Order: sequence, then structure tokens, then C-alpha cells
Amino acid sequence: MSLSKVEQYIIENELLSGGEKIIVGVSGGADSVALLDILHSFKLDCVVAHCNFHLRGEESNRDAFFVEELCKRYNLKYERIDFDTETHAEINSISIEMAARELRYNWFEQIRIIHMADKIAVAHHRDDSVETILLNLVRGTGIRGLTGIAPKNGNIIRPLLCLSRKEIIEYLKDRKLSFVEDSTNNEDLYARNKIRLNILPELETINPSVKESIAKTAEHLSQVSNIYHLYMAQVKTNIFSENKININMLIQYIEPEAILFELLSPYGFNSATVRQIFESIISQSGKIFYSETHELLKDRGFLILKEKKAISIESYTIHADEKELIHPLHLKLESISADKDFSIEKNADILYLDMDKIKFPLVLRKWKQGDWFIPFGMKGKKKVSDYFSDNKFSLFDKEAAWLLCSGDNNILWIVGYRSDERFKITDDTTKILKISFIKDNT
Repeated sequence: MSLSKVEQYIIENELLSGGEKIIVGVSGGADSVALLDILHSFKLDCVVAHCNFHLRGEESNRDAFFVEELCKRYNLKYERIDFDTETHAEINSISIEMAARELRYNWFEQIRIIHMADKIAVAHHRDDSVETILLNLVRGTGIRGLTGIAPKNGNIIRPLLCLSRKEIIEYLKDRKLSFVEDSTNNEDLYARNKIRLNILPELETINPSVKESIAKTAEHLSQVSNIYHLYMAQVKTNIFSENKININMLIQYIEPEAILFELLSPYGFNSATVRQIFESIISQSGKIFYSETHELLKDRGFLILKEKKAISIESYTIHADEKELIHPLHLKLESISADKDFSIEKNADILYLDMDKIKFPLVLRKWKQGDWFIPFGMKGKKKVSDYFSDNKFSLFDKEAAWLLCSGDNNILWIVGYRSDERFKITDDTTKILKISFIKDNT
């Protein structure tokens, strides 16, 4: 393996332009030792960062000591941190692998800022990328998951992705460089280890060059992915607006289910749920689908997305001397004399009430079953639920609606929509209460 191969990869993928300061993640294993030696050979300004996750007893401490000695040999700055990885995993209900990853990359970024470094270099190589592709394939993934590990992600760069593990070991032998072995790499307790120790060797009996083949396929898919996601961005502009997906427009496209997956997967919806959503688009409205962070409602011709929020059961009181309410809605209250110069501004976000017909305190609350009012301009009672249905409120619209009441039960206004006939101003009105709903501040 020649250094020029790595240098060319860095240039082609625009990982470095020269003169940068780099945080180099070094565990002490073969890959990270090779990475450090190669970057040092390029005369780059490196700061070594080592994480001790305390998962392998004395072996973890051995690795930390090895890296410290390595830095002395290279005369490089050395940063080390100790993590209680198991506690972090337990508190956050995540796997040990995920906990270690979170802790590592969060700390690397902190060190980058402290040292005013430009990049964080980590030692993933081509075989790691192949394992990632197979893991994603087994778990189920979109096209992006089959492109392998990216050469760069924000400030993180991976200069060794052009090398196989075999090439790295050969480089270390040629340079007579020692490294430490992680004993857990030979245990098939984790899914990645099972792929490396069991699956890939079996695949190599079919094709001895299977890793190269998978890597090459991933390279082609990466190019296809760039085209695909450019197309997806254009589709999204056409059919996804204000958290609504237009169903009629969606089904006009080729492979609408694939498009739906790309639109919804960033919001936590997996492929199985997206399949259910897609199958529901020809069924009746009202069905809701959930991810960990979001809800999706099938409502007539749209799929409506919103972030999950705790259901509010609060009510808010407005006393007679108050002029403004900020939360949960921004309302401004103003007393006006009903003189000859007064005129009504026709605006759904402004309510005019006969002050003598209402009683303070006013109450702002959510609607409940059985609520009724007499819509402005009408004579008979109407259930609020029927008003919602007649005006095609989605379930999310209903949840977002607020009622302004005189006391708890006399509804003055479905805020921003319809007022009650009983409290309107007339020729006999002497004092007017004007309430303005300020949407920009909600």
C-alpha cells in the first residue's frame, strides 16, 4: 500500500485542503495507528484523542497507556477521557455500542472546539463500510443505507475508506509499527462481529473478492443516490408543503411508496409503518400512524404530519383588568366605547363583544364533547363537534383549536374561526370588548 493511494482519496473526496489542524481518534488498534502514522507522514498538525470506555477491564487501561506512549514517540498533543459507558447506556436506554458512539463523537467535537481544529479524523476502512452495508441490508434500509460509510460527515473525515483491513496490516508491517488487539473483536456477541467473523468468510467461499465487489457496488449506489435524492428534493417541493403531503399528486409519480418512505423516514417512520400508511391512502380518513417523535393523520386528500406533544388539559383565565395573554395564544384585549365613530373590522382574527353580555373572568380552553354554541348569524344551537365536521377540520385541527368562554361553558369564540351570536354588539351596545388574535406570536 502506498501513501499516494490515501493522498489521492483525500483529494478526490475533498477531505483536506492543506494546513488544517486535525483531531485524530486513536484507540490503539491497527486501523487508528495506521491513520495517525499516515497523517503524521503528510506533515499535518495532529492532536490525538483517546477514549477509555472501561468495558474491557485492565485491557482498556492498557490501550490508554499504549496511545499515550505513541504520542510521546510522535511528539504530539494527547487528550484522553474516561467514560462510564454502561451507566450512560442504561440511563438513555440504548445499546453499549450506541452509548460508546455517542460519547466518543460528542467528546471529539468538544476537543475540536477547544483546540480550534478544523477536522476530526477517524479510522474506518473499506471493510468497516462493507460490514455496515450488510448490517443495513439485514435490518432494512433505503438506498442511502446501501452506500456504506461516507468519506465525510460534517467535520468528521475518514481518509482510510479506500483501504482494506489487509492493506492496513501490510502497511503497519512495512513500517514496523506495533498496535494493540481488542480481544472482543474475536467474539461474535455483536451483530457487526457476527458479520465479520461468520457471514463474510462464508460469502468469500462463493466469491473471494466479495468485499471488493460490495464496496464497488456501494460506490455505484452512492452515485445513483446523488441523482435519486436530487429528484426527491424536487418531488418534495411539489407535493409536501406545510407538513401536508398531497395524496393525489403523490400517486401520480412512479413508485409512490418509495417516495413516501423518503419523505417520512426523517421523521422516524420505518419501512413497515410507511407500507401501512401507503396502503391506507385509498381508505377512509381519520387513521393515525405514529413514530417515536411524530404523528401522521390520513385526512381526505392529505397526509398531515405533526410533532408529538403532550395532550394539554389546561385552561387559562383572563381577568377583567388584563390587557394581553401571551400563552398559549397571543390575545390582546381592548375596551372601546360604542360611539358613532366606531366601525367593525371584518377579520376572523378579531372578535367584538358586547361587554354587558359577558362575565369575567374569561376562560381559554380546549373543546370537549357536548360543547355547543350559536354560530354568529344563526338562531339555533350547534355542537362544536358538528361545526368542526361541517368545516372539514382534520383531527389535528380539532386538537389545535381553542375556545374562549364566558365562564367555562358559554362559548364566545372558536378562536380565529367563529363567534357566538348571543354576545354580538347591537344598536343597544354601549361598551365593546375587542379581542385580537395575534398569530405571528403563537
